[in-house]
Amino acid sequence: MKVAAIVGSIRKESYNMKLARYIQKRYKHFFQLEVLNIRELPFYDQDIEAAPPQSVIDFKAKVAAADAVLWVTPEYNSTIPGVMVNAIDWLSRVDRVMIGKPSWIVGSSMGMLGSVKGQSHLRDILFASGISSPLLPGNEVYIGLVHEKFDGKGELTDEPTIQYLDLVAENFVKWMKEQSRLKGLQDAK
Repeated sequence: MKVAAIVGSIRKESYNMKLARYIQKRYKHFFQLEVLNIRELPFYDQDIEAAPPQSVIDFKAKVAAADAVLWVTPEYNSTIPGVMVNAIDWLSRVDRVMIGKPSWIVGSSMGMLGSVKGQSHLRDILFASGISSPLLPGNEVYIGLVHEKFDGKGELTDEPTIQYLDLVAENFVKWMKEQSRLKGLQDAK
C-alpha cells in the first residue's frame, strides 16, 4: 500500500516532520510512506490552476498515485498551518485528486492538547466538496508535549505514545483493506 504524507510544518526541526519520519520507518512493513514536499508549492492561484507549475503537477500526481494520505499537522492559532491549507487548495481544484481517497490524521504540539483544534478543522476541510476524503474513524492521534517525547536523534521514545501509534497503524491498515473491499464491490456492480 502506498501512502502520501503531507506534513503541515516546513520548519527544519519540526516535530511533526519527525513524527512522519518515525511513522515511515516504524510501519514500513504495513505501507510505503512517501513524505511529500509542500515547501516548493507556490501560493494557490486560480489564474494558473489549469496550467500549474511543475511542482504542483508532481505533487498532485504523487497524491493521485497513493492509496491514502496521512496528514501530519501541528496547530497554528487554533487551526492548521497556511502551508497545509495551500496544499489542500491545489488538491481541491481542477482534477480534484483527493475525492474518495482515504485519509488518516495525526498531529503533535508542544502544548498539552496535541493539535486537537487544528485536527478538528482539518476534518471539516477533508469533508468539503472539493476534497471529499473518507477519514479513518475513531483513531485520533493527538501528541501533546511532543518536545518531551522525542530524543535528540528524532526518535519517539514515549512508550505509551508508541503503543497507541502501533494500535492506530494496525487499525488504519485494517480500515484500508475494508475500503478496498468495498470499492471492489462497487466497481463490480
